[in-house]
Amino acid sequence: MLSSSCPGWVCYAEKTHGNFILPHISVTKSPQQVMGSLVKYHLAEIMGLSPEQVYHVTVMPCYDKKLEASREDFYNQQKQTRDVDCVITAIELEQMLSKDGLVLNEIDEGEIKQPFGFYNEEIGSQLWGHSGSGSGGYADFIFRYAAKNLFDEDNVTVDFKNLRNPDFQEAELKRNDQVLLKFAIINGFRNIQNIVQKLKRGKCVYDYVEIMACPCGCLNGGAQVRPDENVQPRQLATTLENVYRQLPLSQPEENKVVQNLYKSWLGGEHTDKVSAYFNTQYHEIEKMNTALAIKW
Repeated sequence: MLSSSCPGWVCYAEKTHGNFILPHISVTKSPQQVMGSLVKYHLAEIMGLSPEQVYHVTVMPCYDKKLEASREDFYNQQKQTRDVDCVITAIELEQMLSKDGLVLNEIDEGEIKQPFGFYNEEIGSQLWGHSGSGSGGYADFIFRYAAKNLFDEDNVTVDFKNLRNPDFQEAELKRNDQVLLKFAIINGFRNIQNIVQKLKRGKCVYDYVEIMACPCGCLNGGAQVRPDENVQPRQLATTLENVYRQLPLSQPEENKVVQNLYKSWLGGEHTDKVSAYFNTQYHEIEKMNTALAIKW
């Protein structure tokens, strides 16, 4: 299985490799679009509003998130509304603040709203983080979940090790020298092309691959705030990751908000409602004959 959260990777797969690769990509929506469903169809309901009465804005370190939000799959024809109405990138946010003469760390902090409830009382209205990569930690979480539910291995240590370069990592779960799980994290198109070729030759040995189009992953997204002079993007990504690691650590499977959403709104973990709001589909895009006929 290949991850589906990076729109740059999904767009590349649809346009370049089509139906050969698409069946391997997870049908789970990206976090941006999952939140789009929650905001437009759950939060709106709580507020007594119709989906088209809510204007949903996200802030992302990625220009391709704008393309993702504009996909027809995420447009409700009946309600004439998108799940995500506007995507503002980190660079654009910085430019807006600069235009108004504002410095972010000089602005008084406001309370973080929790419209769906609190993760737990200890964390309250703080931000919290997760284990794994700075791109969402998908491989880390799925590795631990699979180890526990498929092989009854609890509290496993997920140790991703660099292979060819820091943007190609893998981790294994072994028992008596037998490999039970083999996962990879791959960032950047050079590494993506390598894994695609392995798939085509039937030599891909991984059960799950977390794929991000940008080198260093989302912390180095194409629309991420640019580093200061004499600071390399990889250095900034490392700094951001270190800061992120200082946040309180959450365990998604223990999140009371998520548990309550499945119980009260979705009616369970494997219902038609879950599929409708949290799953998507992909489309092979025919190759255009001219450079001007680009279809996103």
